[in-house]
Amino acid sequence: MGQRGYALWFTGMSGAGKSTLSAELATVLRDRGLKVEVLDGDEVRTNLSKGLGFSKEDRDTNVRRIAYVARLLARNGVVAIGAAISPYKETRDQVRDTFPVGSFVEVFVHCPLETLIERDPKGLYARALKGELKHFTGIDDPYEPPDNPEVIVNTGVETVESGVRRILSALELMGLVPRVDEQRADLVHERLRAVGQG
Repeated sequence: MGQRGYALWFTGMSGAGKSTLSAELATVLRDRGLKVEVLDGDEVRTNLSKGLGFSKEDRDTNVRRIAYVARLLARNGVVAIGAAISPYKETRDQVRDTFPVGSFVEVFVHCPLETLIERDPKGLYARALKGELKHFTGIDDPYEPPDNPEVIVNTGVETVESGVRRILSALELMGLVPRVDEQRADLVHERLRAVGQG
């Protein structure tokens, strides 16, 4: 496919914007001609992890399943975007260690708890605060932020567009996404070669 596969791992609390950011980024990467698959934590729970609860063991199992699929995709030249709360640092670090060096990019989607409680579009924080939802990250279960993520997007103050640009800039600097001008130059050379003028 002529494309290097790798994993982009979006981590952050519920409602921080992982799914929104990852979906928008996937669109931009596809527009640049890259093969991309998004592994959303909620969708994986519905399809691959049905029956799992929200204990630490079940959460870790869900994260490892997402990572397994991401590794298969990356091995076959696909940009695999994982978007899951993945609250435990040790588990995320273990996942990172299963990827070749330089093929795992951690994106910390940060948003202050007060802002998440205020936004709460699905009413999950309100239910958790009332005790109706157990093991809810940030309320009665911990979230352990990454120590050294490759990218931090603060959705408490940043727009989706700004966050996507920040991630793209990091990927370009890492050589994982061609810069737009470089990509255009490559296309011109390919077209010239195709007509025997390159």
